[in-house]
Amino acid sequence: MLKGLGSHESAWHLNVLELHDVSLVLEGTRVLRHMDWTIRKGQHWAVIGPNGAGKTSLLRVVNGYLWPTKGHATVLGNRFGACDLREVRKLIGFASSFMSEKTPPELTALQIVLSGRFASIGLYDHPSAREVRMARSLLRKTGCLQLARKAYHTLSQGEKQRIVIARALMNSPKLLILDESCAGLDLDAREDLLNRLDALGTGATLIFATHRVEEISPVFTHALLIKNGTTVACGPKNKALTSKNLTKTFRHKVTVARSKGRYTAIVS
Repeated sequence: MLKGLGSHESAWHLNVLELHDVSLVLEGTRVLRHMDWTIRKGQHWAVIGPNGAGKTSLLRVVNGYLWPTKGHATVLGNRFGACDLREVRKLIGFASSFMSEKTPPELTALQIVLSGRFASIGLYDHPSAREVRMARSLLRKTGCLQLARKAYHTLSQGEKQRIVIARALMNSPKLLILDESCAGLDLDAREDLLNRLDALGTGATLIFATHRVEEISPVFTHALLIKNGTTVACGPKNKALTSKNLTKTFRHKVTVARSKGRYTAIVS
């Protein structure tokens, strides 16, 4: 039996994610260094860092797409190396430019969403009528139902982002990971997407990676700040998102302002 399911479900009822002393070397370059990170059920995390900080690599480790060079990872009670990663990935929703770049462009928006049911890149299985209804419901929730029959490559950047998020929700994931989901969006599209995230009500634990503090909406309870693959700060967001920590993270003097649960970074 897959750990984290059935009689083993209690094993992860508190800790959704555990990374212990995780380091990662890719093509001779160390991109993650001695990272420890624990996420408990009920927490929602923002991962903040500049471009090249290691955010996407970290999230690919969490998904099992990259294997730690050192240390170990446990996700939803499943210790990597002692579980079937194909099954674990069905419990995780992952929306990332990494996935978008590999998505066959000729598929329709509906087909892209349906592929999330099988945790595949591309649609190779025949979906049931129930799965089609679910996919259409997710398109409706993300404001994209009118795009169902349109080819993915014809969509705007904001539409593509929402389609990929709908795909990530297709398996009713217990962990939803969003990697730079607001990248390339204008202000209106960004706020629309963030508002929809708060309202989706999936029940999943959220991880949201960004390099913009302004994108951290009130739904997020904790923050992990990273630079050069190392942890700068980690914990409740009101303690992690300080001017001092953000200055260390971005190598510029940053002053943080907070209003109505949102943050603004002022660089001087």
